[in-house]
Amino acid sequence: MTQIFAHRGSAGTHPENTMMSFHEALRSGAEGIELDVQLSKDGQVVIIHDESVDRTTNGKGYVKDLNFDEIKAFNASHKFTKQYGKTSIPTLEEFFLWFKYTALICNIELKNGVYPYPGLEEKVIGLIRKFNLQERIILSSFNHYSIVHCFQLAPEIEIAPIYSNGLFMPWIYARSIRGKAIHPSIKVISDSMIIESMKAGIAVRPYTVNSEAHMKRLIDIKCSAFFTDFPEKAVRSRKISRNKS
Repeated sequence: MTQIFAHRGSAGTHPENTMMSFHEALRSGAEGIELDVQLSKDGQVVIIHDESVDRTTNGKGYVKDLNFDEIKAFNASHKFTKQYGKTSIPTLEEFFLWFKYTALICNIELKNGVYPYPGLEEKVIGLIRKFNLQERIILSSFNHYSIVHCFQLAPEIEIAPIYSNGLFMPWIYARSIRGKAIHPSIKVISDSMIIESMKAGIAVRPYTVNSEAHMKRLIDIKCSAFFTDFPEKAVRSRKISRNKS
């Protein structure tokens, strides 16, 4: 069965990377959640996608330049405020306190391609071990040096490279860095490459799959999983596909 990962939670319908969005992902019937982590100025692991808070909150500034108390004070509902009221940027620890009581899987993307955030890998792995979640976490990044470092620190936690350009025989590359999966942009992966990769024992989880046509295509070829901003739509699409077969 193709697993569905809610991208930044249910980001198409709720404020992305917030507990509100993660709760909706669970309600929708998705198997997994994808979220992004960075470090605040005072070293807290916070869940946010952009390097700055400008787009997703009512605040301004770079995550790396703001203390956690400042970040926490911003309204992260932003464009969804009228619909859902205010909410805040969560820490990874706050997320884990809820997540540990679910049956979900979580893909944590380390956002350290622009700013390196020394110690991010150690802090994230420390929290995963604190909550004993090693079996339910995938660590991914566009910064492949970072996930190799993660593997060296914690070989028991799955790693997966993210990429957005054509990669020749990506299953061989994934194996070479000890990854168990690849996370390609949906724009750069063909059906034959997905099938070939899975045959080689490397899972394929494309991002960001929001059109029903793409969802159906991936479900029909039994792709390992995909990331979507609309988990409810994806779960429905999978159900329809199953009923037809």
